[in-house]
Amino acid sequence: MEMRDIDNLPKNAANYTALTPLWFLERAATVHPTRKAVVHRSRTFTWLQTYQRCRRLASALTSPSASVAVIAPNVPAAYEAHFGIPMSGAVINPVNIRLNASTSFSPLKLMKEKSQGNFKPPHLVVVADESCDPKTLRYALGQGAIEYEKFLESGDPEFSWKPPQDEWQSIALNYTSGTTASPKGVVLHHRGAYLMSLSNPLIWGMNEGAIYLWTLPMFHCNGWCFTWALAALCGTNICLRQVTAKGVYSAIAKHGVTHFCAAPVVLNSIVNAPSEDTILPLPHVVHVMTAGAAPPPAVLFAMSQKETYGPSTVCAWKPEWDLLPPETQARLNARQGVRYIGLEGLDVISSQTGQPVAADGKTIGEIVMRGNLVMKGYLKNPKANEETFANGWFHSGDLGVKHRDGYIEIKDRSKDIIISGGENISSVEVENSLYLHPARWGESPCAFVTLKPGVADKSKEQELGEEIMQFCRSKMPAYWVPKSVVFGPLPKTATGKIQKHILRGKAKELGPVKLSKL
Repeated sequence: MEMRDIDNLPKNAANYTALTPLWFLERAATVHPTRKAVVHRSRTFTWLQTYQRCRRLASALTSPSASVAVIAPNVPAAYEAHFGIPMSGAVINPVNIRLNASTSFSPLKLMKEKSQGNFKPPHLVVVADESCDPKTLRYALGQGAIEYEKFLESGDPEFSWKPPQDEWQSIALNYTSGTTASPKGVVLHHRGAYLMSLSNPLIWGMNEGAIYLWTLPMFHCNGWCFTWALAALCGTNICLRQVTAKGVYSAIAKHGVTHFCAAPVVLNSIVNAPSEDTILPLPHVVHVMTAGAAPPPAVLFAMSQKETYGPSTVCAWKPEWDLLPPETQARLNARQGVRYIGLEGLDVISSQTGQPVAADGKTIGEIVMRGNLVMKGYLKNPKANEETFANGWFHSGDLGVKHRDGYIEIKDRSKDIIISGGENISSVEVENSLYLHPARWGESPCAFVTLKPGVADKSKEQELGEEIMQFCRSKMPAYWVPKSVVFGPLPKTATGKIQKHILRGKAKELGPVKLSKL
């Protein structure tokens, strides 16, 4: 039967409007006009000033484009772009600043190479950050670029921007890191950005006026939508152009940072920072959200010892866990948990049958989800969209299990699972065991190990490699134990993910050896 509502009341301008996070900025400027909104080195902007600057930016973009690319680290201009560009009616395209040479702060070179034919170069606006090279800035300006502050001066601080008529309208275009294939354009809509911006603080328990440190790149999934969430909270954005352990500790002490987000590898560097780079004990509790890769329990435990709290993005904490030993708490907290408030469906399904796997914590399947927080799709890539949205689910490519309490836990990426003698080996489980060894600082499957500074010199690597393999035998099944140990730095993406395809290539080059060096 057709479901009918109890009335025939229509939508109207008084009771319905398209959802968009852009309204959060207008409200923040109205409620807290003099509160600090954005802080970067010696510069500080209030919420009213930030709103005016974003309106100037929207107004200055007088020739609306389908999208406006932003190539910038975590500086005020990158934050303002997340409001100013959509307010102009365009889509913000934050570019990974370290993807490759052609997109790493070298648009002038790229434009010069393209200008041979009928290519029409785009307008180029350069940000004169305090720490940038003045020679590079002068060169850019000499080639026809305009400085960002000058560009803002051409805009109207009272610009009458309009929200989208349809909340399905695109707000952002982000590209995947492309570690195993060409980057794919991920398109997000205003509705999803709005819901994620509100889900983040609710899930995390963030309070109004939170002080947030930008360790997570704004170009990475729009900073997990915290760009817009901080405006909803009328909080304060502390910009950090380059992420270092020293910079994080200094910002916490100087600005009273209450929250920051980071990939597990960044947390690992904070945990193992040399004493001269730390400020301990911390002056207050700092809340940390980690995602982007499965967080090792050992790292979460070590972070808690630094007086910080690091939940997984959707791991809802239960009061009864407070009484458990810290190591057990870290293990439970390392699970990916349950779905976000704004997500309508999350499950682990069998790749053969498409049906949910048993909630036994052992049966591995693919993690899938559905709802308003899922992207619109990949830009101009119908084949990828067909595969990704098969059977009404977003297929994440992550392999995981579902525990008896309904919480899910990632075990591996489908492309990273190791098959040895017909048995599946979880690279994540191998990593988690390796993280327990006191000598390591970071590693990846196949026992690629980065040592803590000063742990061992070159002459002792052979001995240490054998010790690590013996350590693994005490922590995991015999057939999981790495057959070789490779010492050296780990290749990482700009968002802190370990580039495992590079390590796999190195492993093949090494051959059947017991101990190797990068």
